[in-house]
Amino acid sequence: MSKPTVAIVGRPNVGKSTLFNRILGGRPAIVSEQPGTTRDRHFGDAEWQGRHFWLVDTGGLMPESEDSMDRAIRRQVEFALAESDLVLFVVDGREGLSPVDEAIADLLRKTRRPVVLAVNKLDDLERSTAQYDFYRLGFGDPAGVSAAIGKGSGDLLDAVVERLPAFDPLEAEDAIRVAVVGRPNAGKSSLVNRLLGEERHVVAPEAGTTRDAVDSLLRYRDKNLNFVDTAGLRRRAKVEDDLEFYSSLRTERAIERAEVCVLVVDAALGMHNQDLRIATEAWDHGCGLTVIVNKWDLVEGKDANTARRGQDELIAKAPFLQYVPFLYASALTGQRVRKLLDLILEVAEARAQRVPTAEVNRVLTSLIERTAPPQKPGEEVKLLYASQIDVAPPTIAIVSNRPHDVPEAYQRYLIHGFREAWPFPGSPLRLKFTARGARR
Repeated sequence: MSKPTVAIVGRPNVGKSTLFNRILGGRPAIVSEQPGTTRDRHFGDAEWQGRHFWLVDTGGLMPESEDSMDRAIRRQVEFALAESDLVLFVVDGREGLSPVDEAIADLLRKTRRPVVLAVNKLDDLERSTAQYDFYRLGFGDPAGVSAAIGKGSGDLLDAVVERLPAFDPLEAEDAIRVAVVGRPNAGKSSLVNRLLGEERHVVAPEAGTTRDAVDSLLRYRDKNLNFVDTAGLRRRAKVEDDLEFYSSLRTERAIERAEVCVLVVDAALGMHNQDLRIATEAWDHGCGLTVIVNKWDLVEGKDANTARRGQDELIAKAPFLQYVPFLYASALTGQRVRKLLDLILEVAEARAQRVPTAEVNRVLTSLIERTAPPQKPGEEVKLLYASQIDVAPPTIAIVSNRPHDVPEAYQRYLIHGFREAWPFPGSPLRLKFTARGARR
């Protein structure tokens, strides 16, 4: 039995994202006074009174508008409604009932989904009567609430969970968290859409269409993959307004909580310093990493060695990329895109790989016999024994009589030697040098 899903729906600027944040107990969605800030569906894992459910924030719905962005948002809302078990319909109690609210109500009735009506922005809830005007929408008792200060949110959630289907959280499987990152307009949303087989994210030719980090779930080879399609990261100097700054911050936070990062690079533009910065940031955080060179079908004059030459140039700039799998694909045509799912599983498995202590020491001994540690004047540097002490990413502790005197060049030699035995594709490998008897 899957976890039930609640979709938050309403016209622009009625406080949907504020309510979303209030229910989740944090600020996982970007909130702004600017209407239309939320363009894509945004998923969150919610819980109330022991009941667990997915909460989906959607963009402001304008049912009658022919504006291209409004039409795109309308498609996203339709997808959210199709996947939901219950709709949380949010209206503005200060402005009162509007024709747009009535048009949305007509749309919701056609979905045949249960609806809980939330009348928001009632800060003086105890004396307010504004919610009673919304009985005309025909969804039963309206629940008055002030998402900004939290009034009425408990009663609203009681009404929500009462109407949800049963769900046992112990039956849910952990999903592999995959952050899809890259510079603006590299094709991140198009890639996720191709993988999911639907236009789940707004795709537009102008750069910067995706502002927030948006979660999408996919099951593949008996594994759950949670894709986070993020706003494109720009250099700090190019971040011109607060909204884009917070979008960049949200992307960096998505990297921090991801298990695998998929860096999407525009093949026509090549990998720039900003792409390398994103890759380095993910690697330093301990994320698994794979690079997908998108729009490969648009590269003219390529031959069998074009990709290899490009990778060699990148590895010269960032040596850790020699351990990262590259995939050359096209989200537009679908060329090689499905191979990305296998790569993600391979990287996630490598990141969780554990090597027996006896095997670690056998390889360490072989590496020392091949090339001993460089010696400084005085006491000899000895590497005594080693064991893997952690996963995600794999971490090997090496006990030494002089742990602080092992040069970086020799550490790189050890890492390369360990990877010859166990490649850990796409996963960082960390070494920790400790003294005998030291606490790890």
